[in-house]
Amino acid sequence: MIKTVSIHWFRRDLRLQDNAALYHALKAGLPLVPIFIFDTNILNKIEDKRNLQVSFIYQQVKRLHQELQNMGSTLEVYYGSPEEVFSLLAKKYNLKSVYTNNDYESYARLRDAKVSDLLLAQGIQFYSYKDQVIFEKDEVVKDDQKPYTVFTPYSKKWKSKLNDFYVSPYDVDKYLVNLHKQTPYALPCLESMGFELHLLDYPTQYLQASVLATYHETRDFPAIEGTSRLGVHLRFGTISIRNLVSEASSSTNEVFMNELIWREFYQCITWHFPHIGRGEAFKIKYDGIKWRNIESEFARWQEGQTGYPMVDAGMRELNATGFMHNRVRMVCASFLSKHLLIDWRWGEAYFESKLLDFDFAANNGGWQWASGSGCDAAPYFRVFNPSLQAKKFDPQLTYIRRWVAEFQEFTYPKPMVDHAAARLRALDAYATALK
Repeated sequence: MIKTVSIHWFRRDLRLQDNAALYHALKAGLPLVPIFIFDTNILNKIEDKRNLQVSFIYQQVKRLHQELQNMGSTLEVYYGSPEEVFSLLAKKYNLKSVYTNNDYESYARLRDAKVSDLLLAQGIQFYSYKDQVIFEKDEVVKDDQKPYTVFTPYSKKWKSKLNDFYVSPYDVDKYLVNLHKQTPYALPCLESMGFELHLLDYPTQYLQASVLATYHETRDFPAIEGTSRLGVHLRFGTISIRNLVSEASSSTNEVFMNELIWREFYQCITWHFPHIGRGEAFKIKYDGIKWRNIESEFARWQEGQTGYPMVDAGMRELNATGFMHNRVRMVCASFLSKHLLIDWRWGEAYFESKLLDFDFAANNGGWQWASGSGCDAAPYFRVFNPSLQAKKFDPQLTYIRRWVAEFQEFTYPKPMVDHAAARLRALDAYATALK
């Protein structure tokens, strides 16, 4: 006899605790089957088969698989397109409903619409909940119901709405008894999907009290461990945003809280302005810029061989570790789009391929901010001077020495472009396009 069940579909919420959709699915009472899908629509587009994010996801899925196994249940892990997998599941079980958490990116919205239609055609309900942000969609908008495109007023409205209701955790433990009890489902190896497992020393998923206390003083200095390094955990939901905002609120460190709000601001921009998900500039007129797009120069930037130590340190750190300090990300992005006049989308794609904490909304927002084409962006005539940035934020050259040990040797390349000349060239190109 086919078992009557509901399903929780894990995606950007790889945890059992304080998980909105998982809570509602368990509370509904039917035996609940947890699943995860290694989505071939996404994986087939990844060229680097040692991709750090894929390895991170696999290790978190393996952890969930073990946690559920310890409870007498299991995580059913599939490799394929979501439509194929749910067609299979609808035959395997008498499936009543599917629960998952909201995602706001273009592909995710299209995917969920297709899956929902497929399920509803068979009388299966599809429920989706807010989980990875405090406020979503139209919850923080202007008085005229239009979305904010400037951060400061958005953040003020966001803070004015915040109260205990929005950060109250979901008591998943109370209903774990409703997990479907079954023998462990075999976990496919990553190699069978064409990827190589890359074991890294991943950042801790706990907010360090010492970091939070001094965050406003240390966050801009890449030589100091002054940032939370929680980006990858927020990206894949291995921590709860509600818990993190509660911690930030109790600390009264407004600078750290603002960084969490920036993340939500960019998520809302992604939701309200889907054209950015199609590779377009937020400010459409910026797509008229005549980029130089010289591949040999792009390659030097990728390899950390520009002759500007701060830029080169950042790129080498990224290539070696999958991480780059946020201050340095701005310097590297500005250098590519302004000094070299290379389309910011080239850099955005490169960061996507390398960053462990890659998140479309934040990555796109950061690149468009640096290039001047985004919402609430730096004016196009602001061109970071990499040498001055190094003096200000790495005055002892500690960070630079760590990644560019030869920067004072004759073997180190000369700057590939003069800052003053490059700045004037960028201003002219931008001014011409924006007439």
